[in-house]
Amino acid sequence: MKSNPLLLSALALAALLNTTSLSAATNPATIVSSTVSASNSLRVNTESSTMTWTAKKVGGEHTGTIKLADGALEVKGNKLTGGNFTIDMTTIVDTDITRPESNKRLTDHLKSDDFFSVEKHPTSTFRITKVVPKAKAKAGEANYTITGNLTIKGITNSITFPATVKIAGKTAEATALIEVDRTKYDIKYRSGLVGTAADKIIYDTFTIDLKLMAGVTNESVGSR
Repeated sequence: MKSNPLLLSALALAALLNTTSLSAATNPATIVSSTVSASNSLRVNTESSTMTWTAKKVGGEHTGTIKLADGALEVKGNKLTGGNFTIDMTTIVDTDITRPESNKRLTDHLKSDDFFSVEKHPTSTFRITKVVPKAKAKAGEANYTITGNLTIKGITNSITFPATVKIAGKTAEATALIEVDRTKYDIKYRSGLVGTAADKIIYDTFTIDLKLMAGVTNESVGSR
């Protein structure tokens, strides 16, 4: 019997395709390894990272600090792709009042239900939902626009702000000046919205001067 060259070629091709398919199925890492290895979660160093708040009122202002509990920046190559952090609200302090009694009075007030209700809500969180690189950003200028969900006192609102991000190998640094409208988080003490006398108003917005320092961990984003 004569062999059919077309039939033999078809059978050979089918065998080759089947072998390739089996190889991929038994070793899926060959397909996804390039994607997984390209993304990393850089854990925030809470000791070297800083958060400084500033709140203004008629005739003056106060400033202080809050510590981070944890966080991570997600990067792919030299690009920021996401991130999150948790704020330890129990660490909020004032740094501009030098008299111990007056300083403690303000700090305790900030932790009360008039402001951050720290006993009921000991942490606040922020999670990035959108990252937009800024084209042609000059050195030292903000090179990203960040959008994310900020949760304070169990209330979540979306906020957007410019940020400067530097990524070098397995480390990253992110800085931003974030403006927060406290009334959106049910913090209305001496707000103009509740009829406070003009000379006693505390402004509705306060700022957070944020600096995040992060380094690589053994966990990749793709393995979550």
